[in-house]
Amino acid sequence: MAGGGRNYEGGVTAFVIVTCMVAAMGGLLFGYDLGISGGVTSMEPFLKKFFPSVLEKQNDAAKHESEYCKFDSELLTLFTSSLYLAALIASFFASVVTRIFGRKFSMFIGGVAFLIGSILNGIAMNVALLIIGRLLLGVGVGFANQSVPVYISEMAPAKIRGALNIGFQMAITIGILVAGLINYGTAKIEGGWGWRLSLALAAVPAIVMTVGSFVLPDTPNSILERGHTEKARQMLQKIRGTQHVDAEFQDLVDASEAAKKVDHPWRNILQPRYRPQLVLCILIPFFQQLTGINVIMFYAPVLFKTLGFGDDASLMSAVISGTVNVVATVVSIYSVDRFGRRILFLEGGTQMIISQIAVGIMIAVKFGVNGDGDLSRTDANVLLFLICAYVAAFAWSWGPLGWLVPSEICPLEVRSAGQAINVAVNMIFTFVIAQVFLAMLCHMKFGLFFFFAGFVIIMTIFIHFFLPETKNIPIEEMNKVWKQHWFWAKYIPDEAVIGGNPKVEHRDA
Repeated sequence: MAGGGRNYEGGVTAFVIVTCMVAAMGGLLFGYDLGISGGVTSMEPFLKKFFPSVLEKQNDAAKHESEYCKFDSELLTLFTSSLYLAALIASFFASVVTRIFGRKFSMFIGGVAFLIGSILNGIAMNVALLIIGRLLLGVGVGFANQSVPVYISEMAPAKIRGALNIGFQMAITIGILVAGLINYGTAKIEGGWGWRLSLALAAVPAIVMTVGSFVLPDTPNSILERGHTEKARQMLQKIRGTQHVDAEFQDLVDASEAAKKVDHPWRNILQPRYRPQLVLCILIPFFQQLTGINVIMFYAPVLFKTLGFGDDASLMSAVISGTVNVVATVVSIYSVDRFGRRILFLEGGTQMIISQIAVGIMIAVKFGVNGDGDLSRTDANVLLFLICAYVAAFAWSWGPLGWLVPSEICPLEVRSAGQAINVAVNMIFTFVIAQVFLAMLCHMKFGLFFFFAGFVIIMTIFIHFFLPETKNIPIEEMNKVWKQHWFWAKYIPDEAVIGGNPKVEHRDA
């Protein structure tokens, strides 16, 4: 067996690109929801119906002398973040479903749950129904985020795996942007029912994903995992566009044989030989949330409104930052397989640190500690520019790579467990930050931006020392990369390197 990141035969087929694009619709669900909830929660008719106390607090000038505390309400925050709790719990069930029934079945469940949730949200008459709808959306997000990145990583040829996988992040950013545009339109509807339309339109990506999951083929890895060897070989030939897939197929079979000896992927991933994967599947999503991106995206409309941009301007500026997000993700698709993952992480981190510190200083100067003050047009434009610089940096570094890297580094026997940990950690911290952000803004004030900048400094140093380059390495040969790393090498036993030594021994779980 040849060493190094081998080039298997076969090219990039239209079939693969289409399947990966349909699969990435799962990201559209997540993105649409991220974007829609921030916008809807700044619409007056919505607040009036479900959260009248927030509206009173906003309108009652005496109560909010501080610009930082306008939206501080536990119930309102629970509406937004209940979704992430449901996604967290769902991702553990999704891990089992993905392993036993295949990747596409998980996508189907995700689509259906999302569809029902969006209908309930659109017709909700009280807070209880609203939150039940959100919980179902969360189940949809949990299943989609568990199955889609793994599906794409397995379908894609190594040399464009990064670009195809970022299709998932691309769909998230398009979802956020579309949500911003829809909120901008529905906020203008007479009669105050625009928020219903905003919430119900989430059914569109849900239908695409549900139908897509019927049409999509399963991945060769998943077919093998369920014991259909010949069928898996035919699928591999189809997606690679060539009959000569022996080398790649043999690696998949080796990986699958190794995976079959593992009864307990959860217990297994705790073994020392999986230490690098375990550490990165926990720390990457943890750091991704502590960049502060959700704070900016969730609350872009709220943030801009708080800083005195006015209603329309705040939704419009959210659309601007959403557009930057999409464009920067295209940059990432272009460069991830050319220049590698590390350079994007390091450059993006540096740019985020600079823009966050600048935003913090600017808000400190303008609003001080007590939150009194307002922004001139020039100030507001500078602030918008800095936020866009920050969003762009995130969108070509931690945004897409936070999903790509964990999905490509795990060997098959612990892949579904690794991805479930990735989604779970992501959702726990999304939930925690959504829950405490408004209170933190109220108490830490501009210090919040320095708080997140501090974390970005830590994570950039971590990536520099502990993440090896994974571009162009076939997914089943990833252990070679760890074996050559200054720190991780000691954890990887020699027999765990597929493609170097075909005989893979396994300890019992």
